[in-house]
Parts: sequence; C-alpha cells; structure tokens
Amino acid sequence: MEEQLARVIAAAVRPAPVRVAIPEAQGLLCAEEVVAERPLPGFDQAAVDGYAVRSVDVQGAAEQPVPLPVVGEIPAGSRQPRRLQPGQAVRIATGAPLPTLADAVVPLGFTDGNPAKVTVQRPVPSGAFVRRTGEDVQAGDVAVRRGAAIGAAQVGLLAAVGRNKVLVHPRPRVSVISIGEELVDVDRTPGQGQVYDVNSYALAAAARDAGAEVSRVGIQTADPRRLREVVEGRLLLSEIVVVAGGVGGAIGDEVRAALADLGELDTTRVAMHPGSVQGFGRLGPDAVPTFLLPANPMSALVVFEVLVRPLIKAALGKRNPYRRAVAARLLSPLTSTKGRRGFLRGQLLRDADTGEYLVQPLGTAGSHLLASLSEANCLVMVDEDVTEIAVGEEVMVSFLAQRG
Repeated sequence: MEEQLARVIAAAVRPAPVRVAIPEAQGLLCAEEVVAERPLPGFDQAAVDGYAVRSVDVQGAAEQPVPLPVVGEIPAGSRQPRRLQPGQAVRIATGAPLPTLADAVVPLGFTDGNPAKVTVQRPVPSGAFVRRTGEDVQAGDVAVRRGAAIGAAQVGLLAAVGRNKVLVHPRPRVSVISIGEELVDVDRTPGQGQVYDVNSYALAAAARDAGAEVSRVGIQTADPRRLREVVEGRLLLSEIVVVAGGVGGAIGDEVRAALADLGELDTTRVAMHPGSVQGFGRLGPDAVPTFLLPANPMSALVVFEVLVRPLIKAALGKRNPYRRAVAARLLSPLTSTKGRRGFLRGQLLRDADTGEYLVQPLGTAGSHLLASLSEANCLVMVDEDVTEIAVGEEVMVSFLAQRG
C-alpha cells in the first residue's frame, strides 16, 4: 500500500495558477500574497449607533448626567466632513465617519436619546466604540497569505481590501469513464444481464467532493480504437483520468492493449482489500496520472478514497492530502484478509460521557455491499498482518465525508 500511494502522490500535477473572481475562489488555495493597498477601516468610524463626542466632555457623567446640544447627524456613507466643537455631540450611525475632534462614541443606551439636547448618563473613555483607521489591516499588510485556504472570511477580506480577483491554484480536472458491455445509463431500463452504470456517477461525485472539476464521460465501449480516442482526448483536458471497469479479466487485457502506446499502466495487485485489482500509470505526452479501477462500485469507491482522493488534494496544493484518522474501540469483532491492508466500512460514534471514539463495523462479509458504504462515515484501517480483532480492541479509522 505504501509503495502504491507513494507512486500516486509523486505523480501529482498541480495546474498553473489562474486569476479568478473572488466568488469563484472559494474552496481553493491562494497562490499569491495579497497586500492591502489601503488601511482597513479606511477612516475612524462609529462602531455603534449613538453620539460622537469628545470623551473629556462626558467624564462628569460618572457623577451626574451630562447634557450636550446635538448639532447634527452623520449617516453611514456620509462624505461631508464635520467638525465637532467642545461641549457638543453629533448623532452618528454605525459605520459613519467620526467628525473632527471627536474621539469616542456614546451608545444610544447610555443616553436619553433626545435628538436636540442629549443627556449622557454614563461616561466613555477615549476610543470607546470607535473603529480606528487601519485597526483591522494596515496599508502594506498581507491580507491573505499564499497557500491559505480561501473560505467565506477570506472572500470577505479580499472584498474589504478592494480585490475583485485573486490568483489561486485551480481545481484539478478529473475525467471519469466507465467501461462494460453490461452497462446502461440511468435513463434507460436495463435488459437481461444489464446493470446501471453506477461507477461514473459515484466516482464523479467523489471527485467533486474532493475538490476537483469533474467531467463525467460516462459509458464507453471497450473497442480498442474508440477507447483509445476517448482516453487520448481526455488526457489533453485533464490532470487525472479515472477508468472504472477496465482492469480485470479479458476486458482488462483489451483496455491495456488499447492504451499501450499512450504509456505504461502497471496492474500489479496492490496489497489492500477491497480493490486489490487496480491499475495506475502516467499516460500521454504530459504524463497524466491515470487509474484503472475495479468494476465493482464498492471496491472502486474505496480505491478512489484511498488513492485518488489524496492525489486530488495534493494537486490542489494541500499540505496534508489525507483524511483525519483517530483511534477507536471496536463494538463488534472484525476479520480481515491476511497479507492485505484492510479498508473496511464502519460507523464512528463517540461516547457522550468519556469522549472516546467507538466504531461499529458494517457489511464486512462482502466487498460488493454498496448500501453499507452509504451508511458508513469512516473506514476501519487494518494492518496486513492482522486477521482478527476482538470487541473492545483499538483500531485506527479514517473519517469519510461528514453528514448534515
């Protein structure tokens, strides 16, 4: 397993950075140091609705209420400069610029709210309820760092410093192809001996969940000439190509023969289960990582989770491309295949009192049980030399996508 995973990660191709509009940058990694050209906030502004004052004029409110004439009002967005004289107050809205000489804002709740002559009932110190110029970001500061994941807060900060576009590492393009004479698309009724094409839909969804830009090519024939044309075309448009159903038996021989002159595909069995029968290579002039996955949807999804997903994350520039793993205690006994690393379905729970992780194995009797994978929220990882694990023993589990 370690050898195969190392080969896969070493093949990661990170697409060249591109400049995109900030709404499109969400979920990607920043590829530049975004330097603020102006301070944020750009001016001293009120942090609450209230009255702009000189703090020295309201210090006496600690002893008795202080009346101040209200000489105007400043709404948010005002562009008219105002000057406050000693012993005066100006009604001010949240976000509005402070008038000259004002150094504090008295919140409405500290006053009687009189619009003409306000009575201040509590003192405020200098700087109270004021957002100072550059308090958040100074001109010349790095607002968003290279390598930072761009989430909602980063998108907001980019907008706040006046950036409508940003350089990012784009999503790797993944093409997903299904092969099998028995396959029909979900908009048709299967005939005798036919089954729905599950793999192209499931694997495309898994690739999208991992952060890729996905092209679901769908069902393709194993005809050598046609298959070679399709794969060769996808190699020009993808950073990763996934072919499901083209690895085992006679059809696997046909697929490898059809793609032989595009590069070498290694189909040596990998010491894992499910999914030991798989293939990996780098095809085309750009040496695009290409996977051959089992026809069985359950096995294909596990191989994708263990090998393809980390490659997508590495191509996205993630420092750690792997899922989070934790130790958990078994709630039921578990068996695994000797000589192969097990990736077995499970439901991860947590003890409300102790905080300890617990795991209930699911559907370990068969590698074909897709329904049990849909119920799983983790994979139980079992070492190659372990065949049986008793109830209460500790195992390592890898998180799957969170629900809700």
